[in-house]
Amino acid sequence: MELTRENYNETAKELLTFLQNSPSCFHAVKNVVDMLTAAGFTEVKEEESWKLEAGGRYFVTRNQSSVIAFKVPGKDFKGFQIIASHSDSPTFKIKENPEMEAAHCIKLNVEKYGGMICAPWFDRPLSIAGRLVVSEGSRLVSKLVNVDRDLVMIPNLAIHMNRQVNDGYAYNAQKDMLPVFGSLEAKGTFMSLIAEAAGVKEEDILGHDLFLYNRQPGTIWGADETFLSCGRLDDLQCAFSSVKAVIEGENSSSISVAAIFDNEEVGSGTKQGADSTFLKDVLERINDSLGRTREQYLMAVASSFMISADNAHAVHPNHADVADLTNRPAINEGIVIKYNANQKYTTDAVSAAVFKALCKKVQVPVQTFTNRSDIAGGSTLGNISNAHVSLNTVDIGLPQFAMHSPYETAGVKDTCYLIKAATEFFNSCIVAEGNGNYSLGE
Repeated sequence: MELTRENYNETAKELLTFLQNSPSCFHAVKNVVDMLTAAGFTEVKEEESWKLEAGGRYFVTRNQSSVIAFKVPGKDFKGFQIIASHSDSPTFKIKENPEMEAAHCIKLNVEKYGGMICAPWFDRPLSIAGRLVVSEGSRLVSKLVNVDRDLVMIPNLAIHMNRQVNDGYAYNAQKDMLPVFGSLEAKGTFMSLIAEAAGVKEEDILGHDLFLYNRQPGTIWGADETFLSCGRLDDLQCAFSSVKAVIEGENSSSISVAAIFDNEEVGSGTKQGADSTFLKDVLERINDSLGRTREQYLMAVASSFMISADNAHAVHPNHADVADLTNRPAINEGIVIKYNANQKYTTDAVSAAVFKALCKKVQVPVQTFTNRSDIAGGSTLGNISNAHVSLNTVDIGLPQFAMHSPYETAGVKDTCYLIKAATEFFNSCIVAEGNGNYSLGE
């Protein structure tokens, strides 16, 4: 498919709607599940027996915040072709017993989740979303909740009382970042308000995972309408693209897999993170359900390939000096392949070549990213998941500004680029021949 301005804008608007409807990782996975169900995917559950069929489309969730979708071409598949991304974003989590009284106001006790930029969280309307666990007779039931209105705000301290605020002020998460919930009249109403939004009784709530989110709607902007901004672009832009691709892509030789993990922003070390057994469990159960042997599973993994998709840093127009000298990604100039000599990213010569060949085939531009050698960068899903399922992996992402801000900026074109490349990945049969050799067939 030839990409046009109409394609770019239509996809960008669809992405912004997805982001708007995904104020928490739980809502993001629910929206992914809705996309998969509409495309004919059937849910299988970890707690139940799997009876997979050739030609079947399936998905499985864990913790309501991670999901793995897969397609089964037949019993004699050659390997797994996987795109991994994550559902979570840096934010603030509501603590237990959150209400605090100060200065004729009720504020909420929160703690940081992930490594966010603190300053943009001030002076903007925020709300709260997540999940509740409620008692229904002898059952405990999880319910999503979103207080879909401007509910709280974190007010800045006036410059007259904080003269250092523009000189590298160090924000204290326990003092500076507490959101105001209401006047003293709001005392004792927080959980009742949450219960009302979820349509449950306050006394039935036994647990909650609740997070702040930015209420500012996403937008397409710029003189030529080339930028898009919204919360949670990192990494729901890649998650959205991978789901679109696994729905559209089709090949007869490999199991196509789109894996979206939670908790990447806090190290992935949870039962639903990339450092869990989730991916390994699912791949093994696919193999077992199709009546294949343990050796056939290990052969399939050895012949598999993974794209670890997590957004990348574009060169900032006001801070070009912090970017690498020769690897300088730009927004709307294509997918970024990420490299790191110390293996914070998994990309090597072989995996980069495979990905470049796929992109070249469908005329999708690629760029490269490395950190400056004197500036440490972050890590992502690829090397973490490889500790459990070891296979050739390339780390890629879409270029953006203001990563880990509650309002990030990316390019209108780049989502289409990733969907097109990822669809080609799932359309192709990528087979390892050993010794760094691959064949790329249909």
